[in-house]
Amino acid sequence: MSDESEPTTEQDRSADSCVFCKIVEGAAEAPRVYEDEHLLAFMDTNPVTPGHLLVVPKKHAAFLRYLPEPHGAGLFVVGQRLATALVDSGLRCEGVNFFLADGVAAGQEVFHVHLHVFPRFADDGFRLDANWNEASRSDLEDAAEKVRVGLSPEHRADAPDEE
Repeated sequence: MSDESEPTTEQDRSADSCVFCKIVEGAAEAPRVYEDEHLLAFMDTNPVTPGHLLVVPKKHAAFLRYLPEPHGAGLFVVGQRLATALVDSGLRCEGVNFFLADGVAAGQEVFHVHLHVFPRFADDGFRLDANWNEASRSDLEDAAEKVRVGLSPEHRADAPDEE
């Protein structure tokens, strides 16, 4: 398998070599800041800024499509709590970013769903560059229809059952 391809379905569901699963299990260390039945938040060991956190589901899911929707929603509920905590923490924090990369093309490097929550401040060095182009109404309507089709039950990938 090349480095640029996404893990196979078998790897999607395998937690054997996943660093985040090792943190969840306690086999690898990371300072924990939040934990509940389904989610864990800990300090990122390669922070963009001081206070950079990761929120992960405890049950391995390589991609969002394998994560039960309530756990995906929970990532953002916990992320919102952590964002408030960052603002109130005394760390330099003039704003907060959430970032979640799902798939190689999106920049995902660790194949276990994770939400980055990190403080922002002027000149912190973080950049998100893109070509923001205005789309025609027709192009927007075409894309919207394709997304609506993707939302229909017959086109939706099966997510594992909730625990």
